[in-house]
Amino acid sequence: MTHPSSRRSRRRERRAPGRARPSRAVRSLAVALALAAPVALLGARDGAGGEPLVFGGPLSGPRAAPGQPVTVYPTGPPARFTVAGRVEDGTSIGVTTLRGRKSGFTGKVWVWAPPQYFDPKYAHSGFPVLVALPGGHGYPGNYWRATDLGLQAGISRWSRAGKSLPFIVAMPVLNPDFDHYYDGSDIPGRPRMGTWIAEDVPDFVRANFRTFASRDGWAFMGSSSGGFVGLKSVLQHPDRFKAVIASGPDTVPDSPLWRGHERERRANDPGRLAAALGRRPDLPRNVVYLAFQLGSRETGLGPKVRRFIRTYTKGPVKSRLQVVPGGGHNARTYMRGLEAGSIEWISRRLQPPVPDRGTA
Repeated sequence: MTHPSSRRSRRRERRAPGRARPSRAVRSLAVALALAAPVALLGARDGAGGEPLVFGGPLSGPRAAPGQPVTVYPTGPPARFTVAGRVEDGTSIGVTTLRGRKSGFTGKVWVWAPPQYFDPKYAHSGFPVLVALPGGHGYPGNYWRATDLGLQAGISRWSRAGKSLPFIVAMPVLNPDFDHYYDGSDIPGRPRMGTWIAEDVPDFVRANFRTFASRDGWAFMGSSSGGFVGLKSVLQHPDRFKAVIASGPDTVPDSPLWRGHERERRANDPGRLAAALGRRPDLPRNVVYLAFQLGSRETGLGPKVRRFIRTYTKGPVKSRLQVVPGGGHNARTYMRGLEAGSIEWISRRLQPPVPDRGTA
């Protein structure tokens, strides 16, 4: 969501998700509105009698050749996926229901693996993971799973061209209901959405896919409120995640559910987290990469994002801004930004899959 001028404005957006309004305060709905049709089309297949989908069986244990990154094989138990969409390269998007062991929250997760994942020459390699978060309500779906938006097809195409890593893409629900937003955080007395996003979802990916043990194989991307959550998660857990593409993000936690919990709210403030990280030594283990994206027409949000970049880009906090000409606050604008440079920028800083010896 666009950072609103007031909490009242943001509550009004949630009450009328299907109506387009001219005011700046409701631009956060543009992402969801632009994708309403494909989401509806996919919804009938999201785990409701869809065709079973298998990504590969568990092969427990880590593995690494000398001098290579440690691959963590899936340990299971394997999730039951069904087909939620098909990509033009022949791959499929799967969906399952995850019962979060650490958060206690149960919600849907959509997952896609690139063609390289099934290539025999990478059979013993981990793959980098991109956790993709939506804006808007982020419930009961995640619009990045919509195939006509083209995230998965784009990564497939860009990776063949050497502009992107072949990411595994995990797309969880962002909020636990349609009535509130939770800032991707563990707000006291509420569903623990911070633990869901930062712990349960990565654990689930590790249980079902070949991944890397190091944070070099883990990144976020998100738009609007999902951009806030991705940004906050990387700054909060730099030991687990190395990079984020934050598109049109909020830069402060502003859920009304924080009321009465100011200490916890501050602990989830990206500015405070970035300032603390910026005071650390500029060592490889501390460095995080923040790729921001804005449409050139996001005039209200732009100054806030630029101020964040100016204030907190120091020491181990590295940042980049991609401005999309003529773009607004919507996912299609941000897809253009990915192709224009953002996905390549973070890909160069993350771990690629490693082919077996003799097959490169």
